Amino acid sequence: METILSIPMPVRLAVVFALGVCVGAAANWAIYGLAWNRRAISPWSQRDPSAPRRRLGDRLPIIGWLGLRRETALHGPGFWVRPMLIEILTGAGLAWLYWWETAKGGLLPFAVIALDDPLRQGVLHIQFVSHVVLIGLMLAASMIDVDETAIPDEITVAGTLVGLLLAAAAPRSLLPGAMPDGPLALYWDFLHIASPGSWPAALGGAPNMYSLVLGLGCWLAWCFAILPRSWYSRHGWRRAARLCYARVIREPSTLRIARMAIIGSAVIVLVWFRGEIAWRSSLTALVGIAGGGGLVWAIRVVATAALRREAMGFGDVTLMAMIGAFLGWQPCLISFFLAPFAGVVLGVLRLVLFRDKEIFFGPFLCLATLVVIVWWDAVWSYTESAFAMGWLVPLAVLCCLALMAVMLCTWRLILSAFRR
Repeated sequence: METILSIPMPVRLAVVFALGVCVGAAANWAIYGLAWNRRAISPWSQRDPSAPRRRLGDRLPIIGWLGLRRETALHGPGFWVRPMLIEILTGAGLAWLYWWETAKGGLLPFAVIALDDPLRQGVLHIQFVSHVVLIGLMLAASMIDVDETAIPDEITVAGTLVGLLLAAAAPRSLLPGAMPDGPLALYWDFLHIASPGSWPAALGGAPNMYSLVLGLGCWLAWCFAILPRSWYSRHGWRRAARLCYARVIREPSTLRIARMAIIGSAVIVLVWFRGEIAWRSSLTALVGIAGGGGLVWAIRVVATAALRREAMGFGDVTLMAMIGAFLGWQPCLISFFLAPFAGVVLGVLRLVLFRDKEIFFGPFLCLATLVVIVWWDAVWSYTESAFAMGWLVPLAVLCCLALMAVMLCTWRLILSAFRR
């Protein structure tokens, strides 16, 4: 860490900008390569045999898109502008975020003396790397959702696994939570399940079986949620259950998910035996998966039942689960309640200008999450007292779900009355 800190900040920012451009290039590859309708707009591959032969310079970020303008006849005018801007803005944004997190300590909701201490800087750099990974994943998921109103599991499922591994291997990659021993303490506590309260002894590692059951329950619930299943209750629950079971058994991905569930469970047990800080962060990430994904899933079920049509895609569920693996359940809850503000504005504009009633919600979840990360100091200071209510928080969420169901049912009845 001392070697990195000895490098002048302008040089470090230039390096981070270059790495950020590469992150944007990787996001572009995912945007065009992992979408449902995969397109040949890529500097690295040539799927269209009628396209001009790729050159070595085409594979360079930013510059390569300028050379690929010769394919305008194939992909349309200006096709190269968005991917080039993505790479430029990602590089500039991550360079600013590096300065904000490491030099200014902008994410810390408390004052820290001697922020330039190598050990403290090591923690800040670990958090920054975690946020870079999450931002890259959210960028790819958002752009695909904008293009196709769908989010591929290749991004969200893989991202969830990466978030869990980061939590186990680098516990302090989670957002900062509290400074229990005052500003002179070497390390600050990270955001955990019970924040802003203290860590409950019952949730510790071995031999506390309750915490192991909780962690395995969250993990297995997520594995079950991503199984390729369908539920059609129009002809009765028994027939729906038989059809659901038949699809789960026949799908090739079921065996892969089952293997992942078994291997992941074994890893969770090992981390539980290890205990201490690694288990605290891992359990926080597991609960973040269940809390983030479960919240969106519950809203999806309630809204679909109230409106009698699909209200949200399942990609939003897996996206929120991925965010929960990186940040925990509290930032997920905050992000979810922030996202509709931008979503409602854009939804009204799309309805007025284009008569389009469909709206992609994933980009707004990602944008709200980015706001929560960057302004974590102000966000946590403002919401800390609310989360201090403990179990009253999920109870309040349940009440909000009930009120939402009543509101949506009322709205559906009003629309039906006007259509008559």
